[in-house]
Amino acid sequence: MTRGLRAVAGAVGVALLLVACGAPADPPPADPTAPAPSTSAPADPPPTSADRTASVVDGLVALERSSGARVGVYAVDTGSGDVVTYRADERFGYASTLKALAVGELLRGQPVAALDEELPLAPEDVVDAGYAPVTGARVGERLSVRELGAAAVSESDNGALNVLLRRLGGPEALQAALVAAGDSTTLVDAGEPDLNRFTPGDPARSSTPRALGEGLRRYALGDALTPEVRDVYVGWLTGSTTGDATIRAGAPAGWVVGGKTGSAGRYGSRNDVAVLWPPDRDPVVLAVLTDRPEVDAEPDDVVLAAAASVVLAAYGG
Repeated sequence: MTRGLRAVAGAVGVALLLVACGAPADPPPADPTAPAPSTSAPADPPPTSADRTASVVDGLVALERSSGARVGVYAVDTGSGDVVTYRADERFGYASTLKALAVGELLRGQPVAALDEELPLAPEDVVDAGYAPVTGARVGERLSVRELGAAAVSESDNGALNVLLRRLGGPEALQAALVAAGDSTTLVDAGEPDLNRFTPGDPARSSTPRALGEGLRRYALGDALTPEVRDVYVGWLTGSTTGDATIRAGAPAGWVVGGKTGSAGRYGSRNDVAVLWPPDRDPVVLAVLTDRPEVDAEPDDVVLAAAASVVLAAYGG
């Protein structure tokens, strides 16, 4: 055998020996169309309701300590369903936040023509009712449901609520309607001004952040109201003249806020329940309720604005 043939035979023998011994074959050529393997770390999972709640607890505890107020919060991102809760099932006096629920129930399922119904404004609706910036000068007149709804929700007019509450059938009828709608928490037994007579520890004339938040969501975003009536109702919320220093003050720039405030004049009670529309996202519903242990304590809008800021930060606000 020549030297060249011996070299070829030797190479073949080595190759056969390597195959027999299990040596790895050369890798196949790379597919130029295949995506390159990722070298980045896996993305963090999106935050859960528990994550969001945990992120705000320290801030709300610090706010309570610094202000001396009790703070209750319920928030829900209507897109993801994620909630933030803090004392969300504790009772607070609802005060005028009840107006949003009362008007919503009065208009439930009604055609837009129902807004044109005129109702008499009697002296007993306004006398001793307290705050009545619209109805105070119109006793004896007939006002449309549209006018009364705007006065009650946007201006927090007590006389307007009394007229609408009578049209609904009184406090007992509102209580029954709320229970039928799924709210067995909110307790209604009086109109204005007595609905403000809340005492901590007594469930009368009280509700919870969760119940009020879900109530507002039902009317402003759900199908309890017909679309045309819902648009009017939402316009009353966004046109509120009483909430500039509360949730609206704690909301990020560019968010549209529609809400209903309440202040009982007792125990520093100050509340706000609102729907917030961030740019290019589903709305967030937020209820913030506050009170203090002293019966003559003053309400503080700054506490509500601060609580709203803490909570909305958990939603990227």
